Amino acid sequence: MKSGSRDAATEKLNAMKSQIMAMPGMLQFVNVMNEDGTGYVVALVESEEVSNANAEAVAAAWAQFSDLLEATPSPNGYDVIANWTN
Repeated sequence: MKSGSRDAATEKLNAMKSQIMAMPGMLQFVNVMNEDGTGYVVALVESEEVSNANAEAVAAAWAQFSDLLEATPSPNGYDVIANWTN
């Protein structure tokens, strides 16, 4: 995100919660961001196939942040090795 856009991005993200969580196979969504706009999105989805099928919806979601982004992020997939909570 562009520096100084954290509040606007957070507001937009919160408004999109139902859209994000309604993506097929979405199990958990975590977004972390520092004041300078650096951060990560971690989405746990039920399978790689379902995640890949959501690519268009994910791109559309990122497009809603286009005015706040330094650059559109490139998604990467990983296998879950541990997912612990208290």
